[in-house]
Amino acid sequence: MLGKTAGGLYWMFRFLERSENTARLIEAGFRIALTRSSDSESEWKSVVTTAGVRAGYDDIYDSYAAAHVVDYLLRDMRNPSSVMNVIANARMNARLVRTALTTEVWEAVNESWMVMKAAMKRPVRETELPALLGEVRRHSALVRGALHGTMLRNDIYDFAQIGTSLERADNTARIIDVKYYTLLPSASFVGSPLDNVQWETILRSVSAHRAFRWLNEGNMTSANIAEFMILDSRFPRSLNSASHAIEAHLGFLAKDYGAPAPSYDLVDAQLNKLRAHTIKTIFDDGLHQFIAGFIRDNNAIGSQIEQDYQFNG
Repeated sequence: MLGKTAGGLYWMFRFLERSENTARLIEAGFRIALTRSSDSESEWKSVVTTAGVRAGYDDIYDSYAAAHVVDYLLRDMRNPSSVMNVIANARMNARLVRTALTTEVWEAVNESWMVMKAAMKRPVRETELPALLGEVRRHSALVRGALHGTMLRNDIYDFAQIGTSLERADNTARIIDVKYYTLLPSASFVGSPLDNVQWETILRSVSAHRAFRWLNEGNMTSANIAEFMILDSRFPRSLNSASHAIEAHLGFLAKDYGAPAPSYDLVDAQLNKLRAHTIKTIFDDGLHQFIAGFIRDNNAIGSQIEQDYQFNG
């Protein structure tokens, strides 16, 4: 496969995953602001920080009012990671690799772009926000469903899955980090009802609330939830599960192309770090430090994949 085609597939699915993740962050901010209305600006500031767009936001706005944050994250074309921007970029990449996609996948991506473009012509009212965020998630799921149901399991599918999993791992890691590093008021709140309410909101932001309760009914503690989001391979958005998916699809590419690439060794090393830890050792060593290291490693894997498969070649 040509490197540009591989890169187009990889980034198409990274952008689609990012659109859904940003929608979930906005929803988390909305829920948390409702539960802590006395300091809602700090909650929205944490959402902007988690999304990785704080510098760009601060260049435009001097406060973290809900309306400004939502508009910037959803539809502001000055924000390269806004939902509208990343869906447009996903569609652009889909057009570039059109011959590598089934009709169903292309139509799902194109429909997502058309629906979102129409829905975001003007600022979204607060009363309309939950429904719109639900539409973003639904259209992302439609594209994934078309991919799983119609695409051959070949290198095209592998690059799509690698892009999805890298973006997913990055998003889950950032949500965990902002929970403990920004949202938790002080160490005295660990394990308290307030802390558990915050964790429940974060679980909902990654569609993990019901799955967690199935496995941990009546035992919602910070340690259990962190373990679920970091180490539990049954949860598809956990750091462990996303990393295993990257390793698996890089392994399939290695078989197709005759040899493993350096990026395979990087993700294998990342998985070894995860295997070496329990949630207790992660907390003892420092959750923020662990997550910051994971994010750096994940970024390095992404950069190495681009080099290995000559996305710019």
